[in-house]
Amino acid sequence: MASYSLTTLWYERQRYVPGVLAVAFSALLIALQVGLLLGLFSITSIPIDHTKADVWMGAPEVSSVDLGRPIPEGRLARMAYLSEIKRCEIYLQGFAFWSKPNNGGSELCMVIGSHLSPDSLGKIKELTPEQCGLLAEEGTVIIDKSDEKKLGVEIEKKAEISGYPVRVVSTTHGLPSLAGPYVLCSIATARKCLPVWKDNTTTYVLGQCRNRQDAPKVVKQLNQYKDVLAFTQDEFSKRTRLHWLLRTKAGIALGYAAALGLLVGAVVTSQTLYAATVASLREYAVLRALGIPRWRIAFMVVSQSFWIGIIGIALALPAAYGLAWAVEYFIRVAIVALPWWLLSAAAAVTLAMALVSGLFALRSLRQIEPAMLLR
Repeated sequence: MASYSLTTLWYERQRYVPGVLAVAFSALLIALQVGLLLGLFSITSIPIDHTKADVWMGAPEVSSVDLGRPIPEGRLARMAYLSEIKRCEIYLQGFAFWSKPNNGGSELCMVIGSHLSPDSLGKIKELTPEQCGLLAEEGTVIIDKSDEKKLGVEIEKKAEISGYPVRVVSTTHGLPSLAGPYVLCSIATARKCLPVWKDNTTTYVLGQCRNRQDAPKVVKQLNQYKDVLAFTQDEFSKRTRLHWLLRTKAGIALGYAAALGLLVGAVVTSQTLYAATVASLREYAVLRALGIPRWRIAFMVVSQSFWIGIIGIALALPAAYGLAWAVEYFIRVAIVALPWWLLSAAAAVTLAMALVSGLFALRSLRQIEPAMLLR
């Protein structure tokens, strides 16, 4: 019966092409929408994912890396005291207003101040040793190439951050931003750009463990204090992404779009299979006249929906990779993440949708009777 289903799909392909395209579109939309969602929110955790720290310690109840608040710099001693910690350092990060040169308006930016030594825990990995040398001069900053136009500056151009004059000395690549352009600088420059962070405060204390597997143990010890909150690198990265996913309108909007793609695919596929089944009623009546039980015919219809789902998924997955590459190539500030589990989930959901659509199409089989061949 399965081979008969495939044969029918081939010879009656004009009937079933809309269903295949609907399934492919649904799987493609689900994969791209969720992939874009994951890619966009991975941008928010760049300060965590692109650094070397095993442990992050900040203010109580911090929900995202970009929402850190000042804590006393003396909290560094708590982490340094632990035997599992190899080294630790301070790290400054906060929002500030970037004033464009020549009264060009202002932009909200994210200032990141870290130590610049080769083994620094808070230094973004995209910074080269030469760029770190340039940032050693107070008042110098580095921005991402994709943010030059937004910030209204180029290399060696001057601007102001919170009224403090800065000079752009270089640019990075691969640091797109979501909430505000990343501005990289030294600790000294960051203190001038973030007036709320006084000389004796920091945003986070970063730690490197002698053995990375000891990070959860260190976090547990630090969280015994009620005036700080500590995370492992992976925990803080996930917490930041979930904050943007579940507590912002962008995550909700993209989630609805993915659900809409599934709904559209389900409706179109269901109607296509129903119409194709109705159009084949006389053929099914012949099978009934030959003694084929009704359940075998029903199994054939469901088999057709299964193969429609498989073919649609086979068309959608290569298209998803192609469109993801196009988005990242032509829209450089966007990232589409397509991990294997996402593609597997999209395929499973889409295949289930196709099978459910096939079950709905079975209602037309109630009209099958051999007597209809005499009409």
